[in-house]
Amino acid sequence: AVSVDCWSKSSTKAYCHSWAAPGRAAVDVLGLLHRAMMSPSPSTPMLLFLSLFSLLPTILEGRKCLQPHPFRSRRPFLSLSPSDAGEVFTNPAKKCSGTSTLTPSPETSSDAFQILLPIINSKVYDVVNETPLDFAPNLSSKLENSVHLKREDLQPVFSFKIRGAYNKIAHLTEEERANGIVCCSAGNHAQGVAFTARRMGISAKIFMPVVTPSIKVNAVRRYGVDVVLVGTNYDETYAACLECARKEGRALVHPFDDPLVIAGQGTIAMEVLKQTSADGVDAVFVCCGGGGMLSGMGAFIKAVAPHVKVVGVEAADAPTLTESLKAGRIVELDSVGTFADGAAVRVAGNNTFRLCQQVVDEMVTVSTDEICAAIKDAFTDIRVVLEPAGALAIAGMKKFVQKKGWKGKRLVATASGANMDFDRLRFVSERADTSESLVSVVIPERPGSFKQLYDIIYPRAVTEFSYRLASGCPEHKQETAERGKDRRRRKRRRRGMGGRSGDEERSREEEVEEGTGSADAFILMSYKAAGSEDEEEVERRMAQAGFVVNSLNDNELAKVHGRHLVGGRTALAANEVLYRFDFPERPGILRKFLYSMSSERWNVSLFHYRNHGSDVGRVLCGIQVPPDERPEFEEFLLRMRKEGFNYHQETANSFYEEFLSERG
Repeated sequence: AVSVDCWSKSSTKAYCHSWAAPGRAAVDVLGLLHRAMMSPSPSTPMLLFLSLFSLLPTILEGRKCLQPHPFRSRRPFLSLSPSDAGEVFTNPAKKCSGTSTLTPSPETSSDAFQILLPIINSKVYDVVNETPLDFAPNLSSKLENSVHLKREDLQPVFSFKIRGAYNKIAHLTEEERANGIVCCSAGNHAQGVAFTARRMGISAKIFMPVVTPSIKVNAVRRYGVDVVLVGTNYDETYAACLECARKEGRALVHPFDDPLVIAGQGTIAMEVLKQTSADGVDAVFVCCGGGGMLSGMGAFIKAVAPHVKVVGVEAADAPTLTESLKAGRIVELDSVGTFADGAAVRVAGNNTFRLCQQVVDEMVTVSTDEICAAIKDAFTDIRVVLEPAGALAIAGMKKFVQKKGWKGKRLVATASGANMDFDRLRFVSERADTSESLVSVVIPERPGSFKQLYDIIYPRAVTEFSYRLASGCPEHKQETAERGKDRRRRKRRRRGMGGRSGDEERSREEEVEEGTGSADAFILMSYKAAGSEDEEEVERRMAQAGFVVNSLNDNELAKVHGRHLVGGRTALAANEVLYRFDFPERPGILRKFLYSMSSERWNVSLFHYRNHGSDVGRVLCGIQVPPDERPEFEEFLLRMRKEGFNYHQETANSFYEEFLSERG
């Protein structure tokens, strides 16, 4: 058993007065307290508890004063105690007196102590273990900061949600347990409640929308609970859940807006501060949906180590708490995106909002592409495929660091869940590579243009190349050229390079005008650039060659739909034959293929290539071959096969006849 003799009160006081690490001693003591709580000796927890009570005011005297923040209400922490914890959380009319900052004082020090009680007294460790705080070498190198990931994906249900669900249910009375429990969730909270219900032998009903994917429904049903599919959206399902609780007398286990759920999630912060007590931590990034984890972790961090920045992260299409904190009141969104479905909440909770007002330093919103990139980064470091909501904090951390220009900091991000739908992996893979640049390019319809275009890109990897023969449109080409010039001017202004001279602009326009009277080739392609400057260099070289380029990196229509729709019928593709080619994928192989095609006199009328990360490259190619030249073309195909390019004729394929061939 841990005893009080294992540390010295005087040495702790001296340590606390060191401004180099404010609040660190509190974390050390809490670490001892946490271990003591699990000790078999009945006296040990009480001795440490009383000692901590006597030391905490001294510890908190050394804290740095918090600077006022636009999100934070100008009053000290909520005063919590075991007797009125529920009232404080649920009664929005209750006010706390205090100054305009969160500067600690003897009076507010006791408040800071009291806010720890619901978290310290949490019963989550009956079923969960302290999750590791793993160093992320890839992210650390990329961001030039020391990055650590709190591995909540390692919980029994692969998500942090089990902490709050178990803590709430474990505090129910025997009568409440006998009546059973009910919850409304389509994801991780449902699994946490179901897991707890089976462990405690409690009757549970889980309400889920009828549109919930079967993989999630089955994941809950495997715990032996009653799953009720009702309603087409969360609001309808939640209404049915409340009606069930009223009629059957079941206890409602809310996914986030409950003091005991919040306290359960707050235990993550207790572990983080204990695990970083040796080296400290500068900022903790927490994903946010309804705000349960953010409010719980933020409250504990600001009570024990207020110098640590607490940053909440939401999806850009579900900024519920961000908008509420900006407005100073709870804002209900009309709709939310569902990619990060674990954090897709239209309205924050009363309790979570009130706490977040006081403990959150900043909020960050991230796009779908940034979430996908974070999933990839996490996989590189910890070899786990996080779900979109589980990677929110990592995405927000990356964006925050790049915006603030932080270097040499010690950062923690919550990896909050890994219940990924397998069907989403293709989409994540497509959008995760932020180094991929998607562009449309207009080139003259003449032999050798493909080869010339690829030579500009090389040695950068081409990941997609789509083309279909079509008639030229001078007006469209000129508009595209003007957009490209405007974009390049904006880039140069941002980098302080100034604009081009009038003579240079006029020469560029003259280049654009060349060849516009004949047919042009419109190409959609993507390649891997080393950065924005490399992207601009490629575009400059394309323009010098007389090509017109337009960046589509921020064009959602092109990225989601357009890239799959390039093609169609054309009356210009006379004598067209269609072939599929496959070859071992390796650097430079596509260039070799294009060189082989360009060495012949036949015109390429359709071309599609996409690198899906496979070890086999695949090209669909339409070639205009007059009937009297078919024997020579057959010889060409045999030479291609000898060079490693296997081919399959698809001219008679029904799909080609219906959607691509004019003969269809």
